[in-house]
Amino acid sequence: MLVRSWNVYHGNADPLERRDYLEEMISLVTADHPDVVCLQELPVWSLSRLERWTGMTAGGDVTERPLLPRPLAKAITDLHHGLFRSAFTGQANAILLAKRLTVVERRSVLLQKKEHRRCQAVKIDGGIVIGNLHASGDRRGSGAAELARAVALLDAVGGSVSILAGDFNMRSQLEGFSPPGPGIDHILVRGAPATPVEAWPLERRIVHGRVLSDHAPVEVRVDV
Repeated sequence: MLVRSWNVYHGNADPLERRDYLEEMISLVTADHPDVVCLQELPVWSLSRLERWTGMTAGGDVTERPLLPRPLAKAITDLHHGLFRSAFTGQANAILLAKRLTVVERRSVLLQKKEHRRCQAVKIDGGIVIGNLHASGDRRGSGAAELARAVALLDAVGGSVSILAGDFNMRSQLEGFSPPGPGIDHILVRGAPATPVEAWPLERRIVHGRVLSDHAPVEVRVDV
């Protein structure tokens, strides 16, 4: 099973630009038909478009509500995505699944209230539980507690294999899980063999001369 994770930076390039590249990003990260894609820092308006863009089953969780109604928030942000970013559109996370995978259960938990950090989880046939989070890291000393809440969510859902993916905003080894990646974006696996976390090289996320996002996608293969 190919599992991939990407913080899409509100759909912008690095350095920031006026327009957004979110559809190009989603097309790029799903082009080779991965089994699972976990996404962070999505504008809320995009949640209703993910299935059309990808042909995958999409489940999203709003982490920060839009300041304005979605069409108006997007219209204002379209004036300059680099300037407004998520100020009006809010933020969300999403898990994309290949159509052959059947969702048995969905849950989410609040990790940290001040910055609206959440972890979402889905359980699919075969007893595989997949968690997706955007944690705050250790900037305010809450990183370990947030990760503990995320693991507790996976445990509550229950399954023979647990996968926790996302932007951890720190490098952290969790007991019983596979080793983290070299940066702050990780895919940790418990209950099944997995390849080491691999980050995309820079050139793989360059489209029309632009570097998409300030994060590289990361991926692992899980033997299930």
